[in-house]
Amino acid sequence: MDKKIFSYEDACALLPEVQRLTGLAFAEVEALGEDVDETNDDFRRIVSHWAEAVLSLGIEVKGLWLVDFDSGSGYYCWRHPEPSLQFFHGYEEGFRGRVQLN
Repeated sequence: MDKKIFSYEDACALLPEVQRLTGLAFAEVEALGEDVDETNDDFRRIVSHWAEAVLSLGIEVKGLWLVDFDSGSGYYCWRHPEPSLQFFHGYEEGFRGRVQLN
């Protein structure tokens, strides 16, 4: 798949679908119970399905419930359960270097 570049508006327009996919997967994982960890087959299946769905939209998966929209100069960064697309970070900074937009 070719690298997809998102304007802020494009990323915001896709965010509701990402939130929907993430919310469903998150609820499935929560339903597994508190003792489930990353070695559980059901956990891995749910997360893998979620990641594939997000990747199919051209969005990068950077961690559990964490996605980046490539802007061409860095990433618009979203993590569940944030209500909107509020953060940006450069290619080198990563999640720890993200800054709030406006």
